[in-house]
Amino acid sequence: MFDIKNYATFEKIKPINKGWSSDKKYYIETVTNEKMLLRIADISEYAKKKSEFEMMKRLAEYGVPMSQPVDFGMCDNCKSVYMLLIWCDGEDAEIVLPKMTETEQYVLGIKSGRILRKINSIPAPKEQEEWGTLFNRKTDNKTKKYNGCGIKIDGDDKIIAYVEANRHLLDGRPQCFQHGDYHVGNMIISPEGELSIIDFNRIDYGDPWEEFNRIVWSAAVSPHFATGQLNGYFNGRPPVQFFTLLAFYISSNTLSSIYWAIPFGEDEVTVMKNQAKDVLTWFDGMNNPVPTWYLADFYIQYINNIPYKLKSPFDISFIEQYGEIFKIYDDQDSGNICFGVENGDKRYFIKFAGAPTEQYSGKPEDAIASLKSTVPIYQDLAHPNLIRFIKAEEIGRGFAVIFEWTDGVCMGRMYPLSREKFLQMPDSTRLEVFNDILNFHIHIIKQGYIAIDFYDGSIMYDFDTKKTIICDIDLYSKMPYINTMGRMWGSSRFMSPEEFTLGVAIDEITNVYLMGATAFALFGREKDRSIEKWRLGDELYKVALKAVNDNRGKRQQSLLEFECEWNRACLI
Repeated sequence: MFDIKNYATFEKIKPINKGWSSDKKYYIETVTNEKMLLRIADISEYAKKKSEFEMMKRLAEYGVPMSQPVDFGMCDNCKSVYMLLIWCDGEDAEIVLPKMTETEQYVLGIKSGRILRKINSIPAPKEQEEWGTLFNRKTDNKTKKYNGCGIKIDGDDKIIAYVEANRHLLDGRPQCFQHGDYHVGNMIISPEGELSIIDFNRIDYGDPWEEFNRIVWSAAVSPHFATGQLNGYFNGRPPVQFFTLLAFYISSNTLSSIYWAIPFGEDEVTVMKNQAKDVLTWFDGMNNPVPTWYLADFYIQYINNIPYKLKSPFDISFIEQYGEIFKIYDDQDSGNICFGVENGDKRYFIKFAGAPTEQYSGKPEDAIASLKSTVPIYQDLAHPNLIRFIKAEEIGRGFAVIFEWTDGVCMGRMYPLSREKFLQMPDSTRLEVFNDILNFHIHIIKQGYIAIDFYDGSIMYDFDTKKTIICDIDLYSKMPYINTMGRMWGSSRFMSPEEFTLGVAIDEITNVYLMGATAFALFGREKDRSIEKWRLGDELYKVALKAVNDNRGKRQQSLLEFECEWNRACLI
């Protein structure tokens, strides 16, 4: 590569060993701190790579967010061809998406669909062969190769029958430019949450709807992203004919994926066979062309350019009277939707009930009544580590409770990125957090209350102020309390046996179990309570393990007793 133009400016060259193309790829940093991607291929691919580079320049002019093309030419004494591109900063979408909220995944899916529509806006050459003739020939070849490869998919008869029954749909289909391999494995999400498209080495021309034959990879990572991609492409729900053809193209691709995988080894064949099982499940044995991962009832609204999900439209603009909305939490199953609002130098956290939230199965009026009942709880249990209650009022055909805002990072699984940051804290900090949690629950016992539905989503930590904040204690109740439900509210990771048993008392000994379970969430592997997964000393492990004994009589009999044993073990 020494004869590459501007090679002398390459200060750092790092090989990239991933992807399926035969190109050699390198991450480049220049002396002027520019980040580049260098791709090198055999000179026999010169014409193909030249066409790819020119098309990428055209797409960049269309405004497609991508690896911007910089330079193209021959190298290695004319034995190779190279392509130099601007580096897309960020991580692979397939890695980042699971860490995002469902709404964030869906919105990025919308963007990916709109980007694909822009890519597909370039028409195919006029001399392009008629699509029905071209792809039916490809289908014949795929079916023949599959039948002769010696490896079979369970249920392949259903896939082949669907393909044969729907070949006529190919006739007269329009054609356009195609990315050729459009899925989350070829997308980058920047630290700012922006989406870029990479790897244009399989560009082609064909039916624009064929581009979705790789959406199986996206749907496996995030049904919300895949749903958003379809809705973004079609600016709403796709037509029925699209789903019928989608099932056709995915079926055709499923057959070819089996013999394609054989040269790469048994593991890759297994991956493709498992994907074929998914395809048959998604399409109900090829009886329903609308895949099960498509979320037909997923509804997104925006306020102040911030997206949030609901079951149906609801005007939420009245929240703006409290200030400018900068954050929305829509993943709760309590019937509440929450907002971060800024008003001058003040920030507030607002919990609102009355909107048709997506994860709530009850009626809005029930959510309103439930939220109203929480007001005296926050008033009675005021504590330095409890989110500070300000006021509550009826508004916007619902009910709002206003708290002081905190910049804490939440431990809850519903916020993967936040949880990831929370769990990076050292054990010394985790011990401080746990002690704050324990002290708060000793406080509530003194106030005559019992904790119900406390879990990792109730735990926050402000890294700037080094303060633990406890939130979402809406179901805490006065003692005595009897289980009238059987399986009570809450995460099973934090629940005692009595919280699954109708008619038994829920009391301070129940909360001893809760503190033990919280210790294992912070210092162990949650429900895997083996000592091998425990991060602290053996004596502290014994205290926590005693607390989560299924036999109530063998636990510590009060939180003060638990605290005494815990503190004593900390000194050993």
